Order: sequence, then C-alpha cells, then structure tokens
Amino acid sequence: MDPLCKYVHFMSPAELAAKGGGSASGSVGDLGGAQTHYTGQGLPDYEKHKNDTQGSWYVRSCDMLYLSPALGGSPVSEEERAEDAREIREFYASNPDEFIWVEPGAGPPAPRVSAGRLARAAWKVVKIPAPTVETNPKVGDRGATLVGMDTWVWATGETPTSVKATATAGATSVTVSASSSGLQLSAPDGKASCQGFGVAWHQGMPEGSSPCTISFNRSSAHLGGTTPLSIQVAYSASYTATDGTSGTLPAITTTSTVDLPVAEVQTLNTNSNNPRQN
Repeated sequence: MDPLCKYVHFMSPAELAAKGGGSASGSVGDLGGAQTHYTGQGLPDYEKHKNDTQGSWYVRSCDMLYLSPALGGSPVSEEERAEDAREIREFYASNPDEFIWVEPGAGPPAPRVSAGRLARAAWKVVKIPAPTVETNPKVGDRGATLVGMDTWVWATGETPTSVKATATAGATSVTVSASSSGLQLSAPDGKASCQGFGVAWHQGMPEGSSPCTISFNRSSAHLGGTTPLSIQVAYSASYTATDGTSGTLPAITTTSTVDLPVAEVQTLNTNSNNPRQN
C-alpha cells in the first residue's frame, strides 16, 4: 500500500540547469496544502552537485489526509484520522529535511506505513464467505421441516469460525485475526435458540442435544410455500504487528438467507372405546 509520506523525485542538476540554473524556482505542496517556495541555491549541497550528471534532489511529500466524500473520498473514523496523523508526525520527526540529495543508484529513505493503517487495509480486502447451513428434519421431496419441532441448524464447511490474514509494507508486518461466537438465526413464525455453530445431525442423535435450533409455530403456506431463514455471522477482529503494536478493527457481519419449507402435520386423535371411531 502507498505510504502517506515519502520522498519523491524533485529535480536533477540537468533539469535544474535547463530551468535557468541557480535562479530556478518553483513550489511544492506540503502538509495541509501550504506552498513552499525554493531556489536552486537553497537545495542541499547545491554548489557541490549543480554540475553532476547523475543523482537527484528529492522533496518530502505527504498526501492530504482525507478528501471529503463530495470529492470522491470515503468517510473515516476519528481513530483512523488520529492514527494517520501520527504516521505523518513520525515521518516528519525521522525525516526533518524537506529536500535531500540522493546519490546515483541509491534511493530515498524508505517510507513507513503504520501498523494500524496496514491492518485496516488488509482487513478491508478480506473476503469472508457468506454463511451456509444445513437443517434437519427434511420431510418429503421438498425437504421440509415441521411445525412444533426443533429444527436443527448447523454451519457447513463454507462458513469459517475464524479468519486470519497477514500483510507487509516495508519493515512492518501485521497479522489480522478475526473470530465469531456463532450463528444468529431469525425467521417469520420462528423462535431461535442458538449458541455456537451448531452440530451436524445424524441418525441416533437424541432430541434436545443440538445447541442451535429454531422452532416454527406456523407452516410456510401463508408465505408462498417457504419461510425465509436469515443467518448472520458477526466477526470481531484485532491485529498484532512486528513493531510491537496491536489494536482492534471494525467488526464484519456476513449474511445469507435459506428458503425453508415448513410443513404442518395433521393428526387425528381416536377413542378406542367409541365403536363409531376407527
């Protein structure tokens, strides 16, 4: 990712001479948009390097912190603003010279990207799959569940319980770790009770042994034949960096919807003492 502050090529001796040598002048945008005017004689070691055929002067440059959304920027938190401002201050403290001379074949001082900004950038590009689940019971050719019964719900292998990502910029590396406490279920006519990511049903599992269920009190006939079961998974995230810093990151919530047929079983109670009932 690009650093907020760095040294950029300003002018070689030949370019300066082409602009009139020692009387050349110009301006460069500095932090906050102020204009700094300079002359060739003001460059470091100007007399020493003015006739060099290689090498260049570089100028310290910092990007504007943020553009307003109306200018194509995006909203940022106060925490992001504070951290990016700290990154700029640290660059200025370690690089106090506005102009520097860079010898042929060398490069300017390496820019520094703060661990927090690197972690935020890495977290923003992480793609967490939407949750996928299986349910039980599955009755008939439509795989319907039943009114009044606990419907087991469990996450499949496409739903991560945790996520980890790493990123490096210059000498700084960060590791982002995210985890979730489990599935969050909701549906019309349904009452959910879910802790964790559920357990897969298999033959012989005792009733009531699932930590993640939803029970329906009405069939899905009035909803067009299926009941939308909404699944959410919220991930909290933090990071650690090789420079010893750490912090938290904005939570991410993934969502999906399963169209679940809910059927109602009709029963008939009979009285064996009544010979007219059979």
